[in-house]
Amino acid sequence: MKYITNEEIAKLITPKKAIELVEQSFRLKNNAILPTKTSIHINDINYFNTMPAIIPDLEIMGVKVIDRYINRNIKVDGEIFIYDYNNGNLKYMLDAFWITTARTGAVCALAIKYLAKSNFSTIGIMGLGATGTASLACILEDNKNKPLQINLLRYKNHCEKIIENFKHYKNATFNIIDNIEELIKSSNVFVSCITNTTSLLAKPEWFKEGTLIVPIHNKGFQNCDQIFDKVFGDDTSHISGFKYFDKFKYFAELPDVITGKNKGRTSDKERIISYNLGLVIHDLVYSKYIIDNLKSKSTEISLSDKNNFVFKMK
Repeated sequence: MKYITNEEIAKLITPKKAIELVEQSFRLKNNAILPTKTSIHINDINYFNTMPAIIPDLEIMGVKVIDRYINRNIKVDGEIFIYDYNNGNLKYMLDAFWITTARTGAVCALAIKYLAKSNFSTIGIMGLGATGTASLACILEDNKNKPLQINLLRYKNHCEKIIENFKHYKNATFNIIDNIEELIKSSNVFVSCITNTTSLLAKPEWFKEGTLIVPIHNKGFQNCDQIFDKVFGDDTSHISGFKYFDKFKYFAELPDVITGKNKGRTSDKERIISYNLGLVIHDLVYSKYIIDNLKSKSTEISLSDKNNFVFKMK
């Protein structure tokens, strides 16, 4: 078995490729074997999830183990295990941190691509850690020919670091804002990348006509669920347990918008929420691309040979 590190993975995937791979995986969803993730909540904040899937079209199968510990330096971390499609042998283990962060950012960019109003020009972002950085990298790459104003919620010196990191995007101007209400009211698209919250973050009336909300960690906007015109999600089984799911005015899956089965936004006046809890097929498509393109030898981990093992018990 080979172990593939974050450092090896990061060299292979640009923001553009990150978006391409996620879009590919969404298009493969209907033919994939994708059980609902098993989520064990250790407490109100931390969790331990297992996410298996098989993508017959790519002849790949695997399982992702991912957990969140809010007080840990890397809050969301895990591993991806890839098995031989033909005999079930474990072939690869990949560090899941970089992949999870990159594909989460790519999903955010695709939600904006397919669900934002046609003439959007302002994007508000709160939460500028790894996920916020990945989301902004993918958003800017996917809109590099479109003039954008990026509104950032002030937090420590994070905004200044973000602006310095992305100053090479000449189509984007950056604006630092001191409070959430002003951030929301000044943005056509609002992206929340904060890891967790136990309270509501905004009043529905702060969001003007045509606003798209992308709450990456899915907390803080439940008071908008019954009021907004449409709600989209990456998978119905992920969203059906939401408190107000049965009271949504309209619900459909983002993959159906991407494949053209659903029209998605039908008016620039619609206020829309896009909830995406994460699909392991994203991780498997990333893993296949990485395995196929990895030029380094990676770390070989020896597994015991079970072919000649005889079970004994005394």
